[in-house]
Amino acid sequence: MIKNIFGFTLSLIILITIAIALYWQHKKPIPVVIQAGHEGRDTGNTGAASHGTQEVEWNIIVANQVAKKLQSWGIETKRVDAKTPIVKAKVAVAIHFDGAQIPCSSGASVGYQNSASQKLAQKWKQVYKQYFPFKWQKDNFTKNLSNYYAFYTIQAEKFLVLELGEITCKKERRWLKPRLKTIANLIAATIATEFGLHPHIQLK
Repeated sequence: MIKNIFGFTLSLIILITIAIALYWQHKKPIPVVIQAGHEGRDTGNTGAASHGTQEVEWNIIVANQVAKKLQSWGIETKRVDAKTPIVKAKVAVAIHFDGAQIPCSSGASVGYQNSASQKLAQKWKQVYKQYFPFKWQKDNFTKNLSNYYAFYTIQAEKFLVLELGEITCKKERRWLKPRLKTIANLIAATIATEFGLHPHIQLK
C-alpha cells in the first residue's frame, strides 16, 4: 500500500514537472520587462544612499517612466520589482544607480550575459555617452553586473543591467536629479528600436 502511494505520488510529480516545462517552453514572452532595482526590499541589499538620496526611489521613478513611455508607443511592458517572478521576455532592463565607498570613483556602467545583450548594450552606450558627461566603467565590471540575480528569473533574449550614474558623487547626483525622466525616455527610445521604432527624445 505504502509503495503504491509512493509510486503514484512520484509519477504525479513527474507529470506535473513535465507539464510545467512544456507550458513554459511554449509560453509567449512578454515584449519588455522593466525592473526597478531594490524595489520592495526592506532588508538585505536595499540600494545605495547618499545625503538623503535613496537609490531605490530614483530606480522607481526611472522604471515607471520607461514603462509609461514604451506603453504610449504601443509596446507591451511589464513592470516588476526586486522580488521578481519567473517571467519570459524579449527585452529586459534592470534600473540602478551606483554607489561607491570612494566618491566619484564609479560612474555609469552596464551588465549583461550574452552576445545579443552585448549588442543592445553597445547601442545604449552610444546613446547615453552623448548625454551623460561623467566617467564610465567597463562592461560587467562587477559580479553584480555580470551575474545579476534576476538573469535567472527574468529569462530574456536580451537583458541589460543599467547603472545610470553614481549617487555618492555630489556632482553626478546634482546633474542626475533633474534629468531622471529624460534618462528614462532615452532608455525607452533605445528599447523601442528593438521593435522597429525610432522615436525622437528631446534632451533637457
